[in-house]
Amino acid sequence: MQTERLFEIIYLLINKKKMTAEELAGHFEVSKRTILRDIDALAAAGIPVYTAQGKGGGISIMDSFLLNKAVLSEDDKNQILFALQSLSATKTIDTKRVLNRLQSFFDSTDKNWIEVDFFRWGGDSDKRKFEVLKNAILGKRTISFRYVSSYGEESERRVHPLKLIFKSKAWYLQGFCTVRQDYSIFKVNSMLDVNITNESFAESNYFPPPIEASQTTSDSLITLTIVLSPKVAYRGYDEFDEGCIEKCDNGWFRVTARLPEDNWLYGFLRSLGKDVCIISPEHLKEKIQQENIT
Repeated sequence: MQTERLFEIIYLLINKKKMTAEELAGHFEVSKRTILRDIDALAAAGIPVYTAQGKGGGISIMDSFLLNKAVLSEDDKNQILFALQSLSATKTIDTKRVLNRLQSFFDSTDKNWIEVDFFRWGGDSDKRKFEVLKNAILGKRTISFRYVSSYGEESERRVHPLKLIFKSKAWYLQGFCTVRQDYSIFKVNSMLDVNITNESFAESNYFPPPIEASQTTSDSLITLTIVLSPKVAYRGYDEFDEGCIEKCDNGWFRVTARLPEDNWLYGFLRSLGKDVCIISPEHLKEKIQQENIT
């Protein structure tokens, strides 16, 4: 995706100072022509990139806009990359708007430009929570928090935070749970009283599995199989990958997906009424049927 590639090009140039078009093309596995188009797009958006030909040449960000105004530490670079990755994760950003925001950073000595306030959580406590998680991940510090399951059960957790993941319209934290001695995924909205502890950890000791293969606490992943009537088939394509959907001989649509069992899923199934038939898991089928009876 071009937007994500543009963001990473900026970060690479900040980190490495200068790269050739060939090096960038090899990094992204695209053609040199594609990279040159990307550089033109960055320049058109006001980002101060330039190219130098000949021996020792390459693509870089103008020193007068960046290096002479603010010496970037590794933490500064991590903060910039974190913000860019968070923006691109939502898949709803406007490239020109974000690049204009980046331009204002390059032209400004204000080092407080990064404020993670674009997720619309709607409250100061949520802003603080995300800031704590960000700092814990970048600083390799263990966090403690209370976690509320979709069943209302509360437990104390102590976790080495490794990655924030934006998936299916929600934020999740992936980390190593020291309580269960295993990798887990936690829904951020269900994490309460999140605090950074004095304990640090070595990120190189942990290799988290893909999110679909991870164990989760409370918002456990289930394999959902449902059948949708043609009238609500669009709802299936709105919420699930097309690879999860199969059209049946009778015109209905069979959906099989692995996802968290949480309040969103309950609400989604309730909203479909008689246009959905739950095949599995059995306990979810019984839960929704019982609600319909009562």
